[in-house]
Amino acid sequence: MAGRSARRPVTRYRAGEVDRRVDTLAVEEPLEIRVDGEPFTLTMRTPGDDVELAHGLLRSEGVITSREDVQVMRYCSDTTTLNVLDVALTRAPGVPLSGQRNLASYGGCGLCGSSTIDAVAERVLLGSRVEHADVEVDPAAITRALDGLREAQTLFAKTGGVHGAAVASAQGEVLHAREDVGRHNAVDKVLGRLVLDDAPPAPLLVVSSRASFEIVAKAAVAGVSVLACVSAPSSLAADAADQLGLTLVAFARDDRLTVVTSPERVRQGAADAPAAS
Repeated sequence: MAGRSARRPVTRYRAGEVDRRVDTLAVEEPLEIRVDGEPFTLTMRTPGDDVELAHGLLRSEGVITSREDVQVMRYCSDTTTLNVLDVALTRAPGVPLSGQRNLASYGGCGLCGSSTIDAVAERVLLGSRVEHADVEVDPAAITRALDGLREAQTLFAKTGGVHGAAVASAQGEVLHAREDVGRHNAVDKVLGRLVLDDAPPAPLLVVSSRASFEIVAKAAVAGVSVLACVSAPSSLAADAADQLGLTLVAFARDDRLTVVTSPERVRQGAADAPAAS
């Protein structure tokens, strides 16, 4: 397994001038996850936090519901790199394994937006999600969490080439933050940390990307109450958040945000807003 960053010579053109220099790039390598010795999925990721990634991914797919469902997780000794992770389960998985990722297979024939959301809803029920109907956050807390995520993104500061995700308290205090070249991987890593810690669902998840259906699905299965993304939502992400009871916040940046679904969890007005003159 390589490090998280690598150096590479580049030639930069700026304002008619040529500058030859060495840039820092984010490392991208494959990770194969096997369940009980059988291939389950292959993902391209930034090396590091692989065990968290696998726990978060298997939790979101309904294969496990807690860390007790995993007997052991280790890198395969029959490979020359640390890019194959084998998971031995302690019991039968909640959703039968098909040899491929379930969420990634939703684009096949005969499926539509409603069927994808229904499949996620089954995973939410399987995990006995703790409801957070009484969770409320104010816009200032969301801004605080996003500021905390940016401060934690040390690899992004060096490379500009990774996404970040963080779980935070209802007051916007970042509890855990992770980075990865894949935005879904970053989410799996940070939610996987909660699985490993036997921690309760996080009230708030912030992500440095757009709001996709898969990120909404992962947040819902993990019992997150409020998901805030810095960019736009897709139509299916909004539909899924609405039907799954998740508060989806988009365009959360520069003290601005747009509440797309379940606005009752976001207080009107920011607690830190300046008084009108």
